[in-house]
Amino acid sequence: MSQTTSNQVRWTTADLELFPDNGKRYEIVDGELFVTHAPHWEHQEAADSICTELKLWSRQTGLGKAVTAAGIIFTDADNVIPDVVWISNERLALVIDDAGHLTAAPELVVEVLSPGENNERRDKQVKLKLYATQGVQEYWIVDWQLQQIQVYRRQQATLVLVATLLSNDELNSPLLPGFTCPVSRIFT
Repeated sequence: MSQTTSNQVRWTTADLELFPDNGKRYEIVDGELFVTHAPHWEHQEAADSICTELKLWSRQTGLGKAVTAAGIIFTDADNVIPDVVWISNERLALVIDDAGHLTAAPELVVEVLSPGENNERRDKQVKLKLYATQGVQEYWIVDWQLQQIQVYRRQQATLVLVATLLSNDELNSPLLPGFTCPVSRIFT
C-alpha cells in the first residue's frame, strides 16, 4: 500500500490480495478503499433479474454476454466489482485477462443501490465518474427501494442522465438492439 504526500493511504490492486475471503466486497476507486457487506436479498433479486433479461437477449442475438459481479481492473488504483455488466463478444475478446478479469470498460455497467449514504455516494458519484472516465457507454443505477432505474448514456466524454424509469416504463438501450424489458419485471 502506498502513501501520498498528504499521508492519505492509496490502496492498490496488490493490496486486495491481502484481504481475507470473508464474504465482503473490496473495491478500489482512485486509490480509495470501499468495503461492503453482503447485499440485501432485494438487491440481489434486482441484480439477478437484470442479468437474466440481458442473458436471454444475448443468447437470442449472440451479440455479447452478461454476468454478475465481474471484476474490472481499470488501473492499479481502480479495481471494482459492478453488480452486472454486459459486454459485446468483440470487446470481451480484447479486454479479458488470464485471471478472468476485465481490464477495460464493458459497454454497459449496472449498479444496484445498497442503503446508506456512503453506498449511494459511491454508486451515484464516485463510480459514475470512474465509469465515465474509463469509457463505459451506458450506466444503469437501480434503486430497488424506490423501484426505479436511472439510465446514464455517454455524451462526448461523460455519462449523462437521460431517463429515470419507473415501474410502468420499458427499459431499453441503443447498445442492445431489440432489447426491451418492463421495469416492473426487475422488481418482482
